[in-house]
Formats: sequence, C-alpha cells, structure tokens
Amino acid sequence: MRVPRRVVRVALVVALATAVPPVASAPPASAATCPTLDTRLAWSADNREKLQDFISAYGSCAGPGARRLALFDWDNTLVKNDVGDAMMSWLLRNDGILQPAGTDWSTTSRYLTAEASTALGRACGDATAAGSPLPTSGNTGCADEILSVYGGRRTTGGAAAFAGFDHRRIDPAYAWGAQLLAGHTVEEVTGFALESRAESLSASPSDAAQAVRTIWVRYYEHMRDLVGTLRRAGFDVRVVSASPEPVVRVWAEGLGFAADQVIGVRTRTENGRLTAHLADCGDAPPDSVITYIDGKRCFVNQDILGIQGPAAFQRAPVEERQAFAAGDSTTDVTFVGDATGLHLVINRQSAELMCHAYRNEDGRWLVNPMFIDPLPAMPGRYPCSTTAYTGPDGTSGPVRDDNGDVIPDQADTVH
Repeated sequence: MRVPRRVVRVALVVALATAVPPVASAPPASAATCPTLDTRLAWSADNREKLQDFISAYGSCAGPGARRLALFDWDNTLVKNDVGDAMMSWLLRNDGILQPAGTDWSTTSRYLTAEASTALGRACGDATAAGSPLPTSGNTGCADEILSVYGGRRTTGGAAAFAGFDHRRIDPAYAWGAQLLAGHTVEEVTGFALESRAESLSASPSDAAQAVRTIWVRYYEHMRDLVGTLRRAGFDVRVVSASPEPVVRVWAEGLGFAADQVIGVRTRTENGRLTAHLADCGDAPPDSVITYIDGKRCFVNQDILGIQGPAAFQRAPVEERQAFAAGDSTTDVTFVGDATGLHLVINRQSAELMCHAYRNEDGRWLVNPMFIDPLPAMPGRYPCSTTAYTGPDGTSGPVRDDNGDVIPDQADTVH
C-alpha cells in the first residue's frame, strides 16, 4: 500500500532531480594534461599537494596499468551530516514507515530485543493495519520510540534495543534504517529521498521547528573537486556507505555517481517491494552483515573485486585492492586501511580510525579537519593502547597495527 503523499507537481520533481548539478565527466587525462585539484580550495597543511602527488602517480598520468580504484564513504566524508538520519527524520514527519507484518516489530530486525519490540508495539499500537502507514507525524509517542531505538540504540525507557550481533560486521541501528523501508518499492523510496534531499539542502543548522527535526546536509566542495579530479585522471570512483542504498544513490547523483557506483545498506526485494531482509555477503549468516567496518571490506571485495565466500572478509591481494579510500569514522577503518596508495581521514574524532591515521604506519595517511564546522582539538589522547578498539562481541581493547603491535595513545593534532 502506498503512503499518502502531498501533491508534488511535475515541475517540483524535475527541480529536485536537478537541484545539485552532477560533476561533469571527462575523458582520462594524458600525461601532458594531468588534471589538478582546485588551488582555490584550502586543505589542511600540505594535504592538497600530497593528494595531487598521489593522483599524478596512480592515475592515467602514470601510464597504462596503474591501479585506479578510489573509494569514498558518504556521510560526513563527501557531505556534512548523515543522509540516512535525514531520511529517517523525513519518514517520521511524513508517515513513511509501514506497520510491520502482524504488528510484530521483531520482524523488522533479527537483533531487536524483546524489550524494544514490546516498547515499539506499545507506542505505535495495533490500530494501523499491517502494511499501512503509521501516523508518526501526529503520534509523537510512536515517532519518539522509533527515533530512540534508531538514534540511541535504546528504548525511551532505557532498555537496550539490539543484542547478539557481531560489532565488526553490522550496526543493527544502521541496518534498521534500511529495513524500515520494507513494503515500499525502490521507486517510492527514491521519491522520498528526492524530497528529503531538497529539504535538507534548503535547511539551516538551526532548523528544529518540530520534535523530529529536519537534518541539514551540505555537499563538501573540496570533495566534489577531489572526486571530479580523480575521475578525470582515469580513476574508477565509487561510494561505500552505511546508509540505505536507494537513499545514497539519490544523493550521489549530485556528485556524478551512477547507481551501480554506489554500495549502501541493501535490502532484498519480494514481488517488487523492499523487505526487511539484508543482502548477503561472504559466508555470513542471513541478515547479519552490512557495509560497516569489516562488512565494508566484504562488500567491496564481493561486489567490486569479485571475491566470494569467506575470502570476502579477508584483506584482498595488494594488486587487487583500492588505491585510495576516504572516510571519517570507525565504520570506515577497515576499507580505508586496505587502500594501497593513500588513506584520507576527515577528523570527526572517531577513536579507532584516528589511532591508525595518527600512527601513520605506512606514511600514507592524511588527516583533514571537517570542511564545515571543524571540531576543536580533543583534550588528552586517543586511548589507542587500551580501549579504542571494539571487538566482535562489543568488548573494548587496544588498537593494533598491521604487524599486530599495539598502537600507542595518540594526540589530536589536526583540527
């Protein structure tokens, strides 16, 4: 059943689809015309020069046979803020979430706790038929419970919302953001994402007129320039995100990415509609892995490099891996660390990732402050030697480098 929608005129849809012009494509450069980054855009320290050196060494300027795969995280790497959060906010304010089958919330995630399922059922009720839109725009209790489970990983009463998962392969809340799109077609979700994008691009950081606020998002012009320059230098540039794939595809069009160049949290379809079941990767059990930490490596290896089965979770041979990767959080630490030529980190003070970035074991890590509202220096040091690593069972421990040595605590020096 379709969600009742506001009347959207054809002119508005066209305007939304073209609100952010894509990066112009160009044929690969020759050695005599190596593309360069825009010198008017200021990077931290000598980062622009190091990026340029990498592009010249690994791109088409280096001649045939150069490794040219470049991978980017999406949220807070290519844009400021999180498009998955923006989509969730839009869904709650526009009655975009459908009542689960049998009004049983446990069907939406294998990791949802009994306490969370009960809390959601109590808050959202059973008056809405299965497959029909929940009236979250008016039922603030239902909206608040969904948002608490999604954003806080706890019920409004404080109970844990998710349990029993591998913390290196999935964040059940990120997965849930995609699983709650179940019952819609991809075309419907694309329409929602277009409206959410237009709303977020026109919002301001202070917008909070409603209990579930509009999330403002901005494309980073520095990263737009980097993506375009890499393309012109012959790189195969792709996105690997932990936000819902149909949503990221809409946003990624604004930077010139085709749909098949975006990997996000992907759910399976049945009879033309999305389900709450996740796409498989490697040899992981059903519904247990998404593009998150080691799961990002798995989907890169499987969907881009063609590595199947258990090997998809292992580091690929050096000659096959991405030359470049960029990210901002521990979600990205594995696939960014797998890059063979350069690792770019946007500093959001995510401990495990920053331990690797500041350790700079191979001399190829670059740290750059956020391009909009960068954070001040973190006081003290990152606890790399003690608790900055999160194990598969959720316990904390020391971060280790590629040789297995514990990384010493690191100061936050780039901000």
